[in-house]
Amino acid sequence: MSLFDAEQRAAAAAMADELAAALTEPPLLEYGDDYSPSSPRWRDQSLSKGAAGVALLHGLRAQDGLADTKPVHAWLARATRDGLTAGPGAGLWFGAPALAFALHLAAPSTYPNALAALDTGVAQLVHTRLKAAHARIDAGRRPSQYEFDLTRGLTGLGACLLNRDPGSELVREILVYLVRLTEPVDAADEAGANAPGWWTHDSSAHERDPAFSDGEANFGMAHGCSGPLGLLSLSMRQGMVVEGQAAAIDRICRWLENWRQEALAGPWWPERITVHELRVGRPFQDGPLRPSWCYGTPGLARAQQLAALALGDRVRQRAAEDALARCLADPVQLARVSDPALCHGWAGLLTTAWHAADDAATPAIAAHLPYLLDALLTHARDNPPELLPGLLEGRAGVALTLHTLATGTRRGWPACLLIN
Repeated sequence: MSLFDAEQRAAAAAMADELAAALTEPPLLEYGDDYSPSSPRWRDQSLSKGAAGVALLHGLRAQDGLADTKPVHAWLARATRDGLTAGPGAGLWFGAPALAFALHLAAPSTYPNALAALDTGVAQLVHTRLKAAHARIDAGRRPSQYEFDLTRGLTGLGACLLNRDPGSELVREILVYLVRLTEPVDAADEAGANAPGWWTHDSSAHERDPAFSDGEANFGMAHGCSGPLGLLSLSMRQGMVVEGQAAAIDRICRWLENWRQEALAGPWWPERITVHELRVGRPFQDGPLRPSWCYGTPGLARAQQLAALALGDRVRQRAAEDALARCLADPVQLARVSDPALCHGWAGLLTTAWHAADDAATPAIAAHLPYLLDALLTHARDNPPELLPGLLEGRAGVALTLHTLATGTRRGWPACLLIN
């Protein structure tokens, strides 16, 4: 039975049609010499902000009989008009792995040679990254966040492979690495022995706040420990298990439980902590921030729910689901959501809650879904002009979320968020 009434489903379908129609043809953009994340050259290969993500939207809509395949081919052509990146910056959300993920879902049988070449490139990239990661661990050094995170690191590459070839040896090798990632690192630095194995030396917050000069522990799905937790848990639920995997899942869960903060509106977690916060055992963040998929309670709660389901831990499952349900019931937190996008907006909040409700032991999460859909529809109508075309941060992701909820289809695209 659908969680949404006929009127809501019709409104979602109409808005998805409208947003998709506005993305039928790639805009005419000329290349310059700029390779920055705001340039057309960069966005072409971006699942997050650009053409690869839009191709995925049109491909899934075509498979559901709601569009023809011309937009798929047009956006795939845009995504591949320059040499694909398979170097240090490549990952699930950008470059060859991003296109492999999109092509596998959008047009899996249309370009078999291209898909085979992409698979080979991704495999080579994974082998290179794994070799470097194990050497770093053996040397007792801290990781970069981009070694393991979802957007560019081995967690994201693992998500791509788990969706493409769940029984592959490469997935198994990434799981072995993630087990090692959760183990303490004997590094002679300020973080010390109390820091987890995913304590990064290159905090992305350092430029904004010198308190992060000695690194950070990031909690989020996009760049922190919840991403590896999601992949370890989803793999286990699919029967992919390596030695130490259950212990690694438990290790991350215990870390999250130790840093769980209690408030009247419900539990919450810091986005990241500094060395000083690690030493005193409490965050300086004074309450929950935006309830987003990428950093907030929704993404973290879903990762812990998946972990509990993988381990058969009913106590942890109830705790995770309670945290998410109470977050969704808090108008103060919801008022901080200001855009419709997947990464940090209403689409991501709704998609995460929808999948969590599907697995939940009680209807507490599902009860909030109609309101969340109405909120997404409202914000999609008031779509800010600066919203990008892509999947994670743009209009394509909003359209695909609405399409998914309107049709009730269950496809593999939420793997790029590690929520299903």
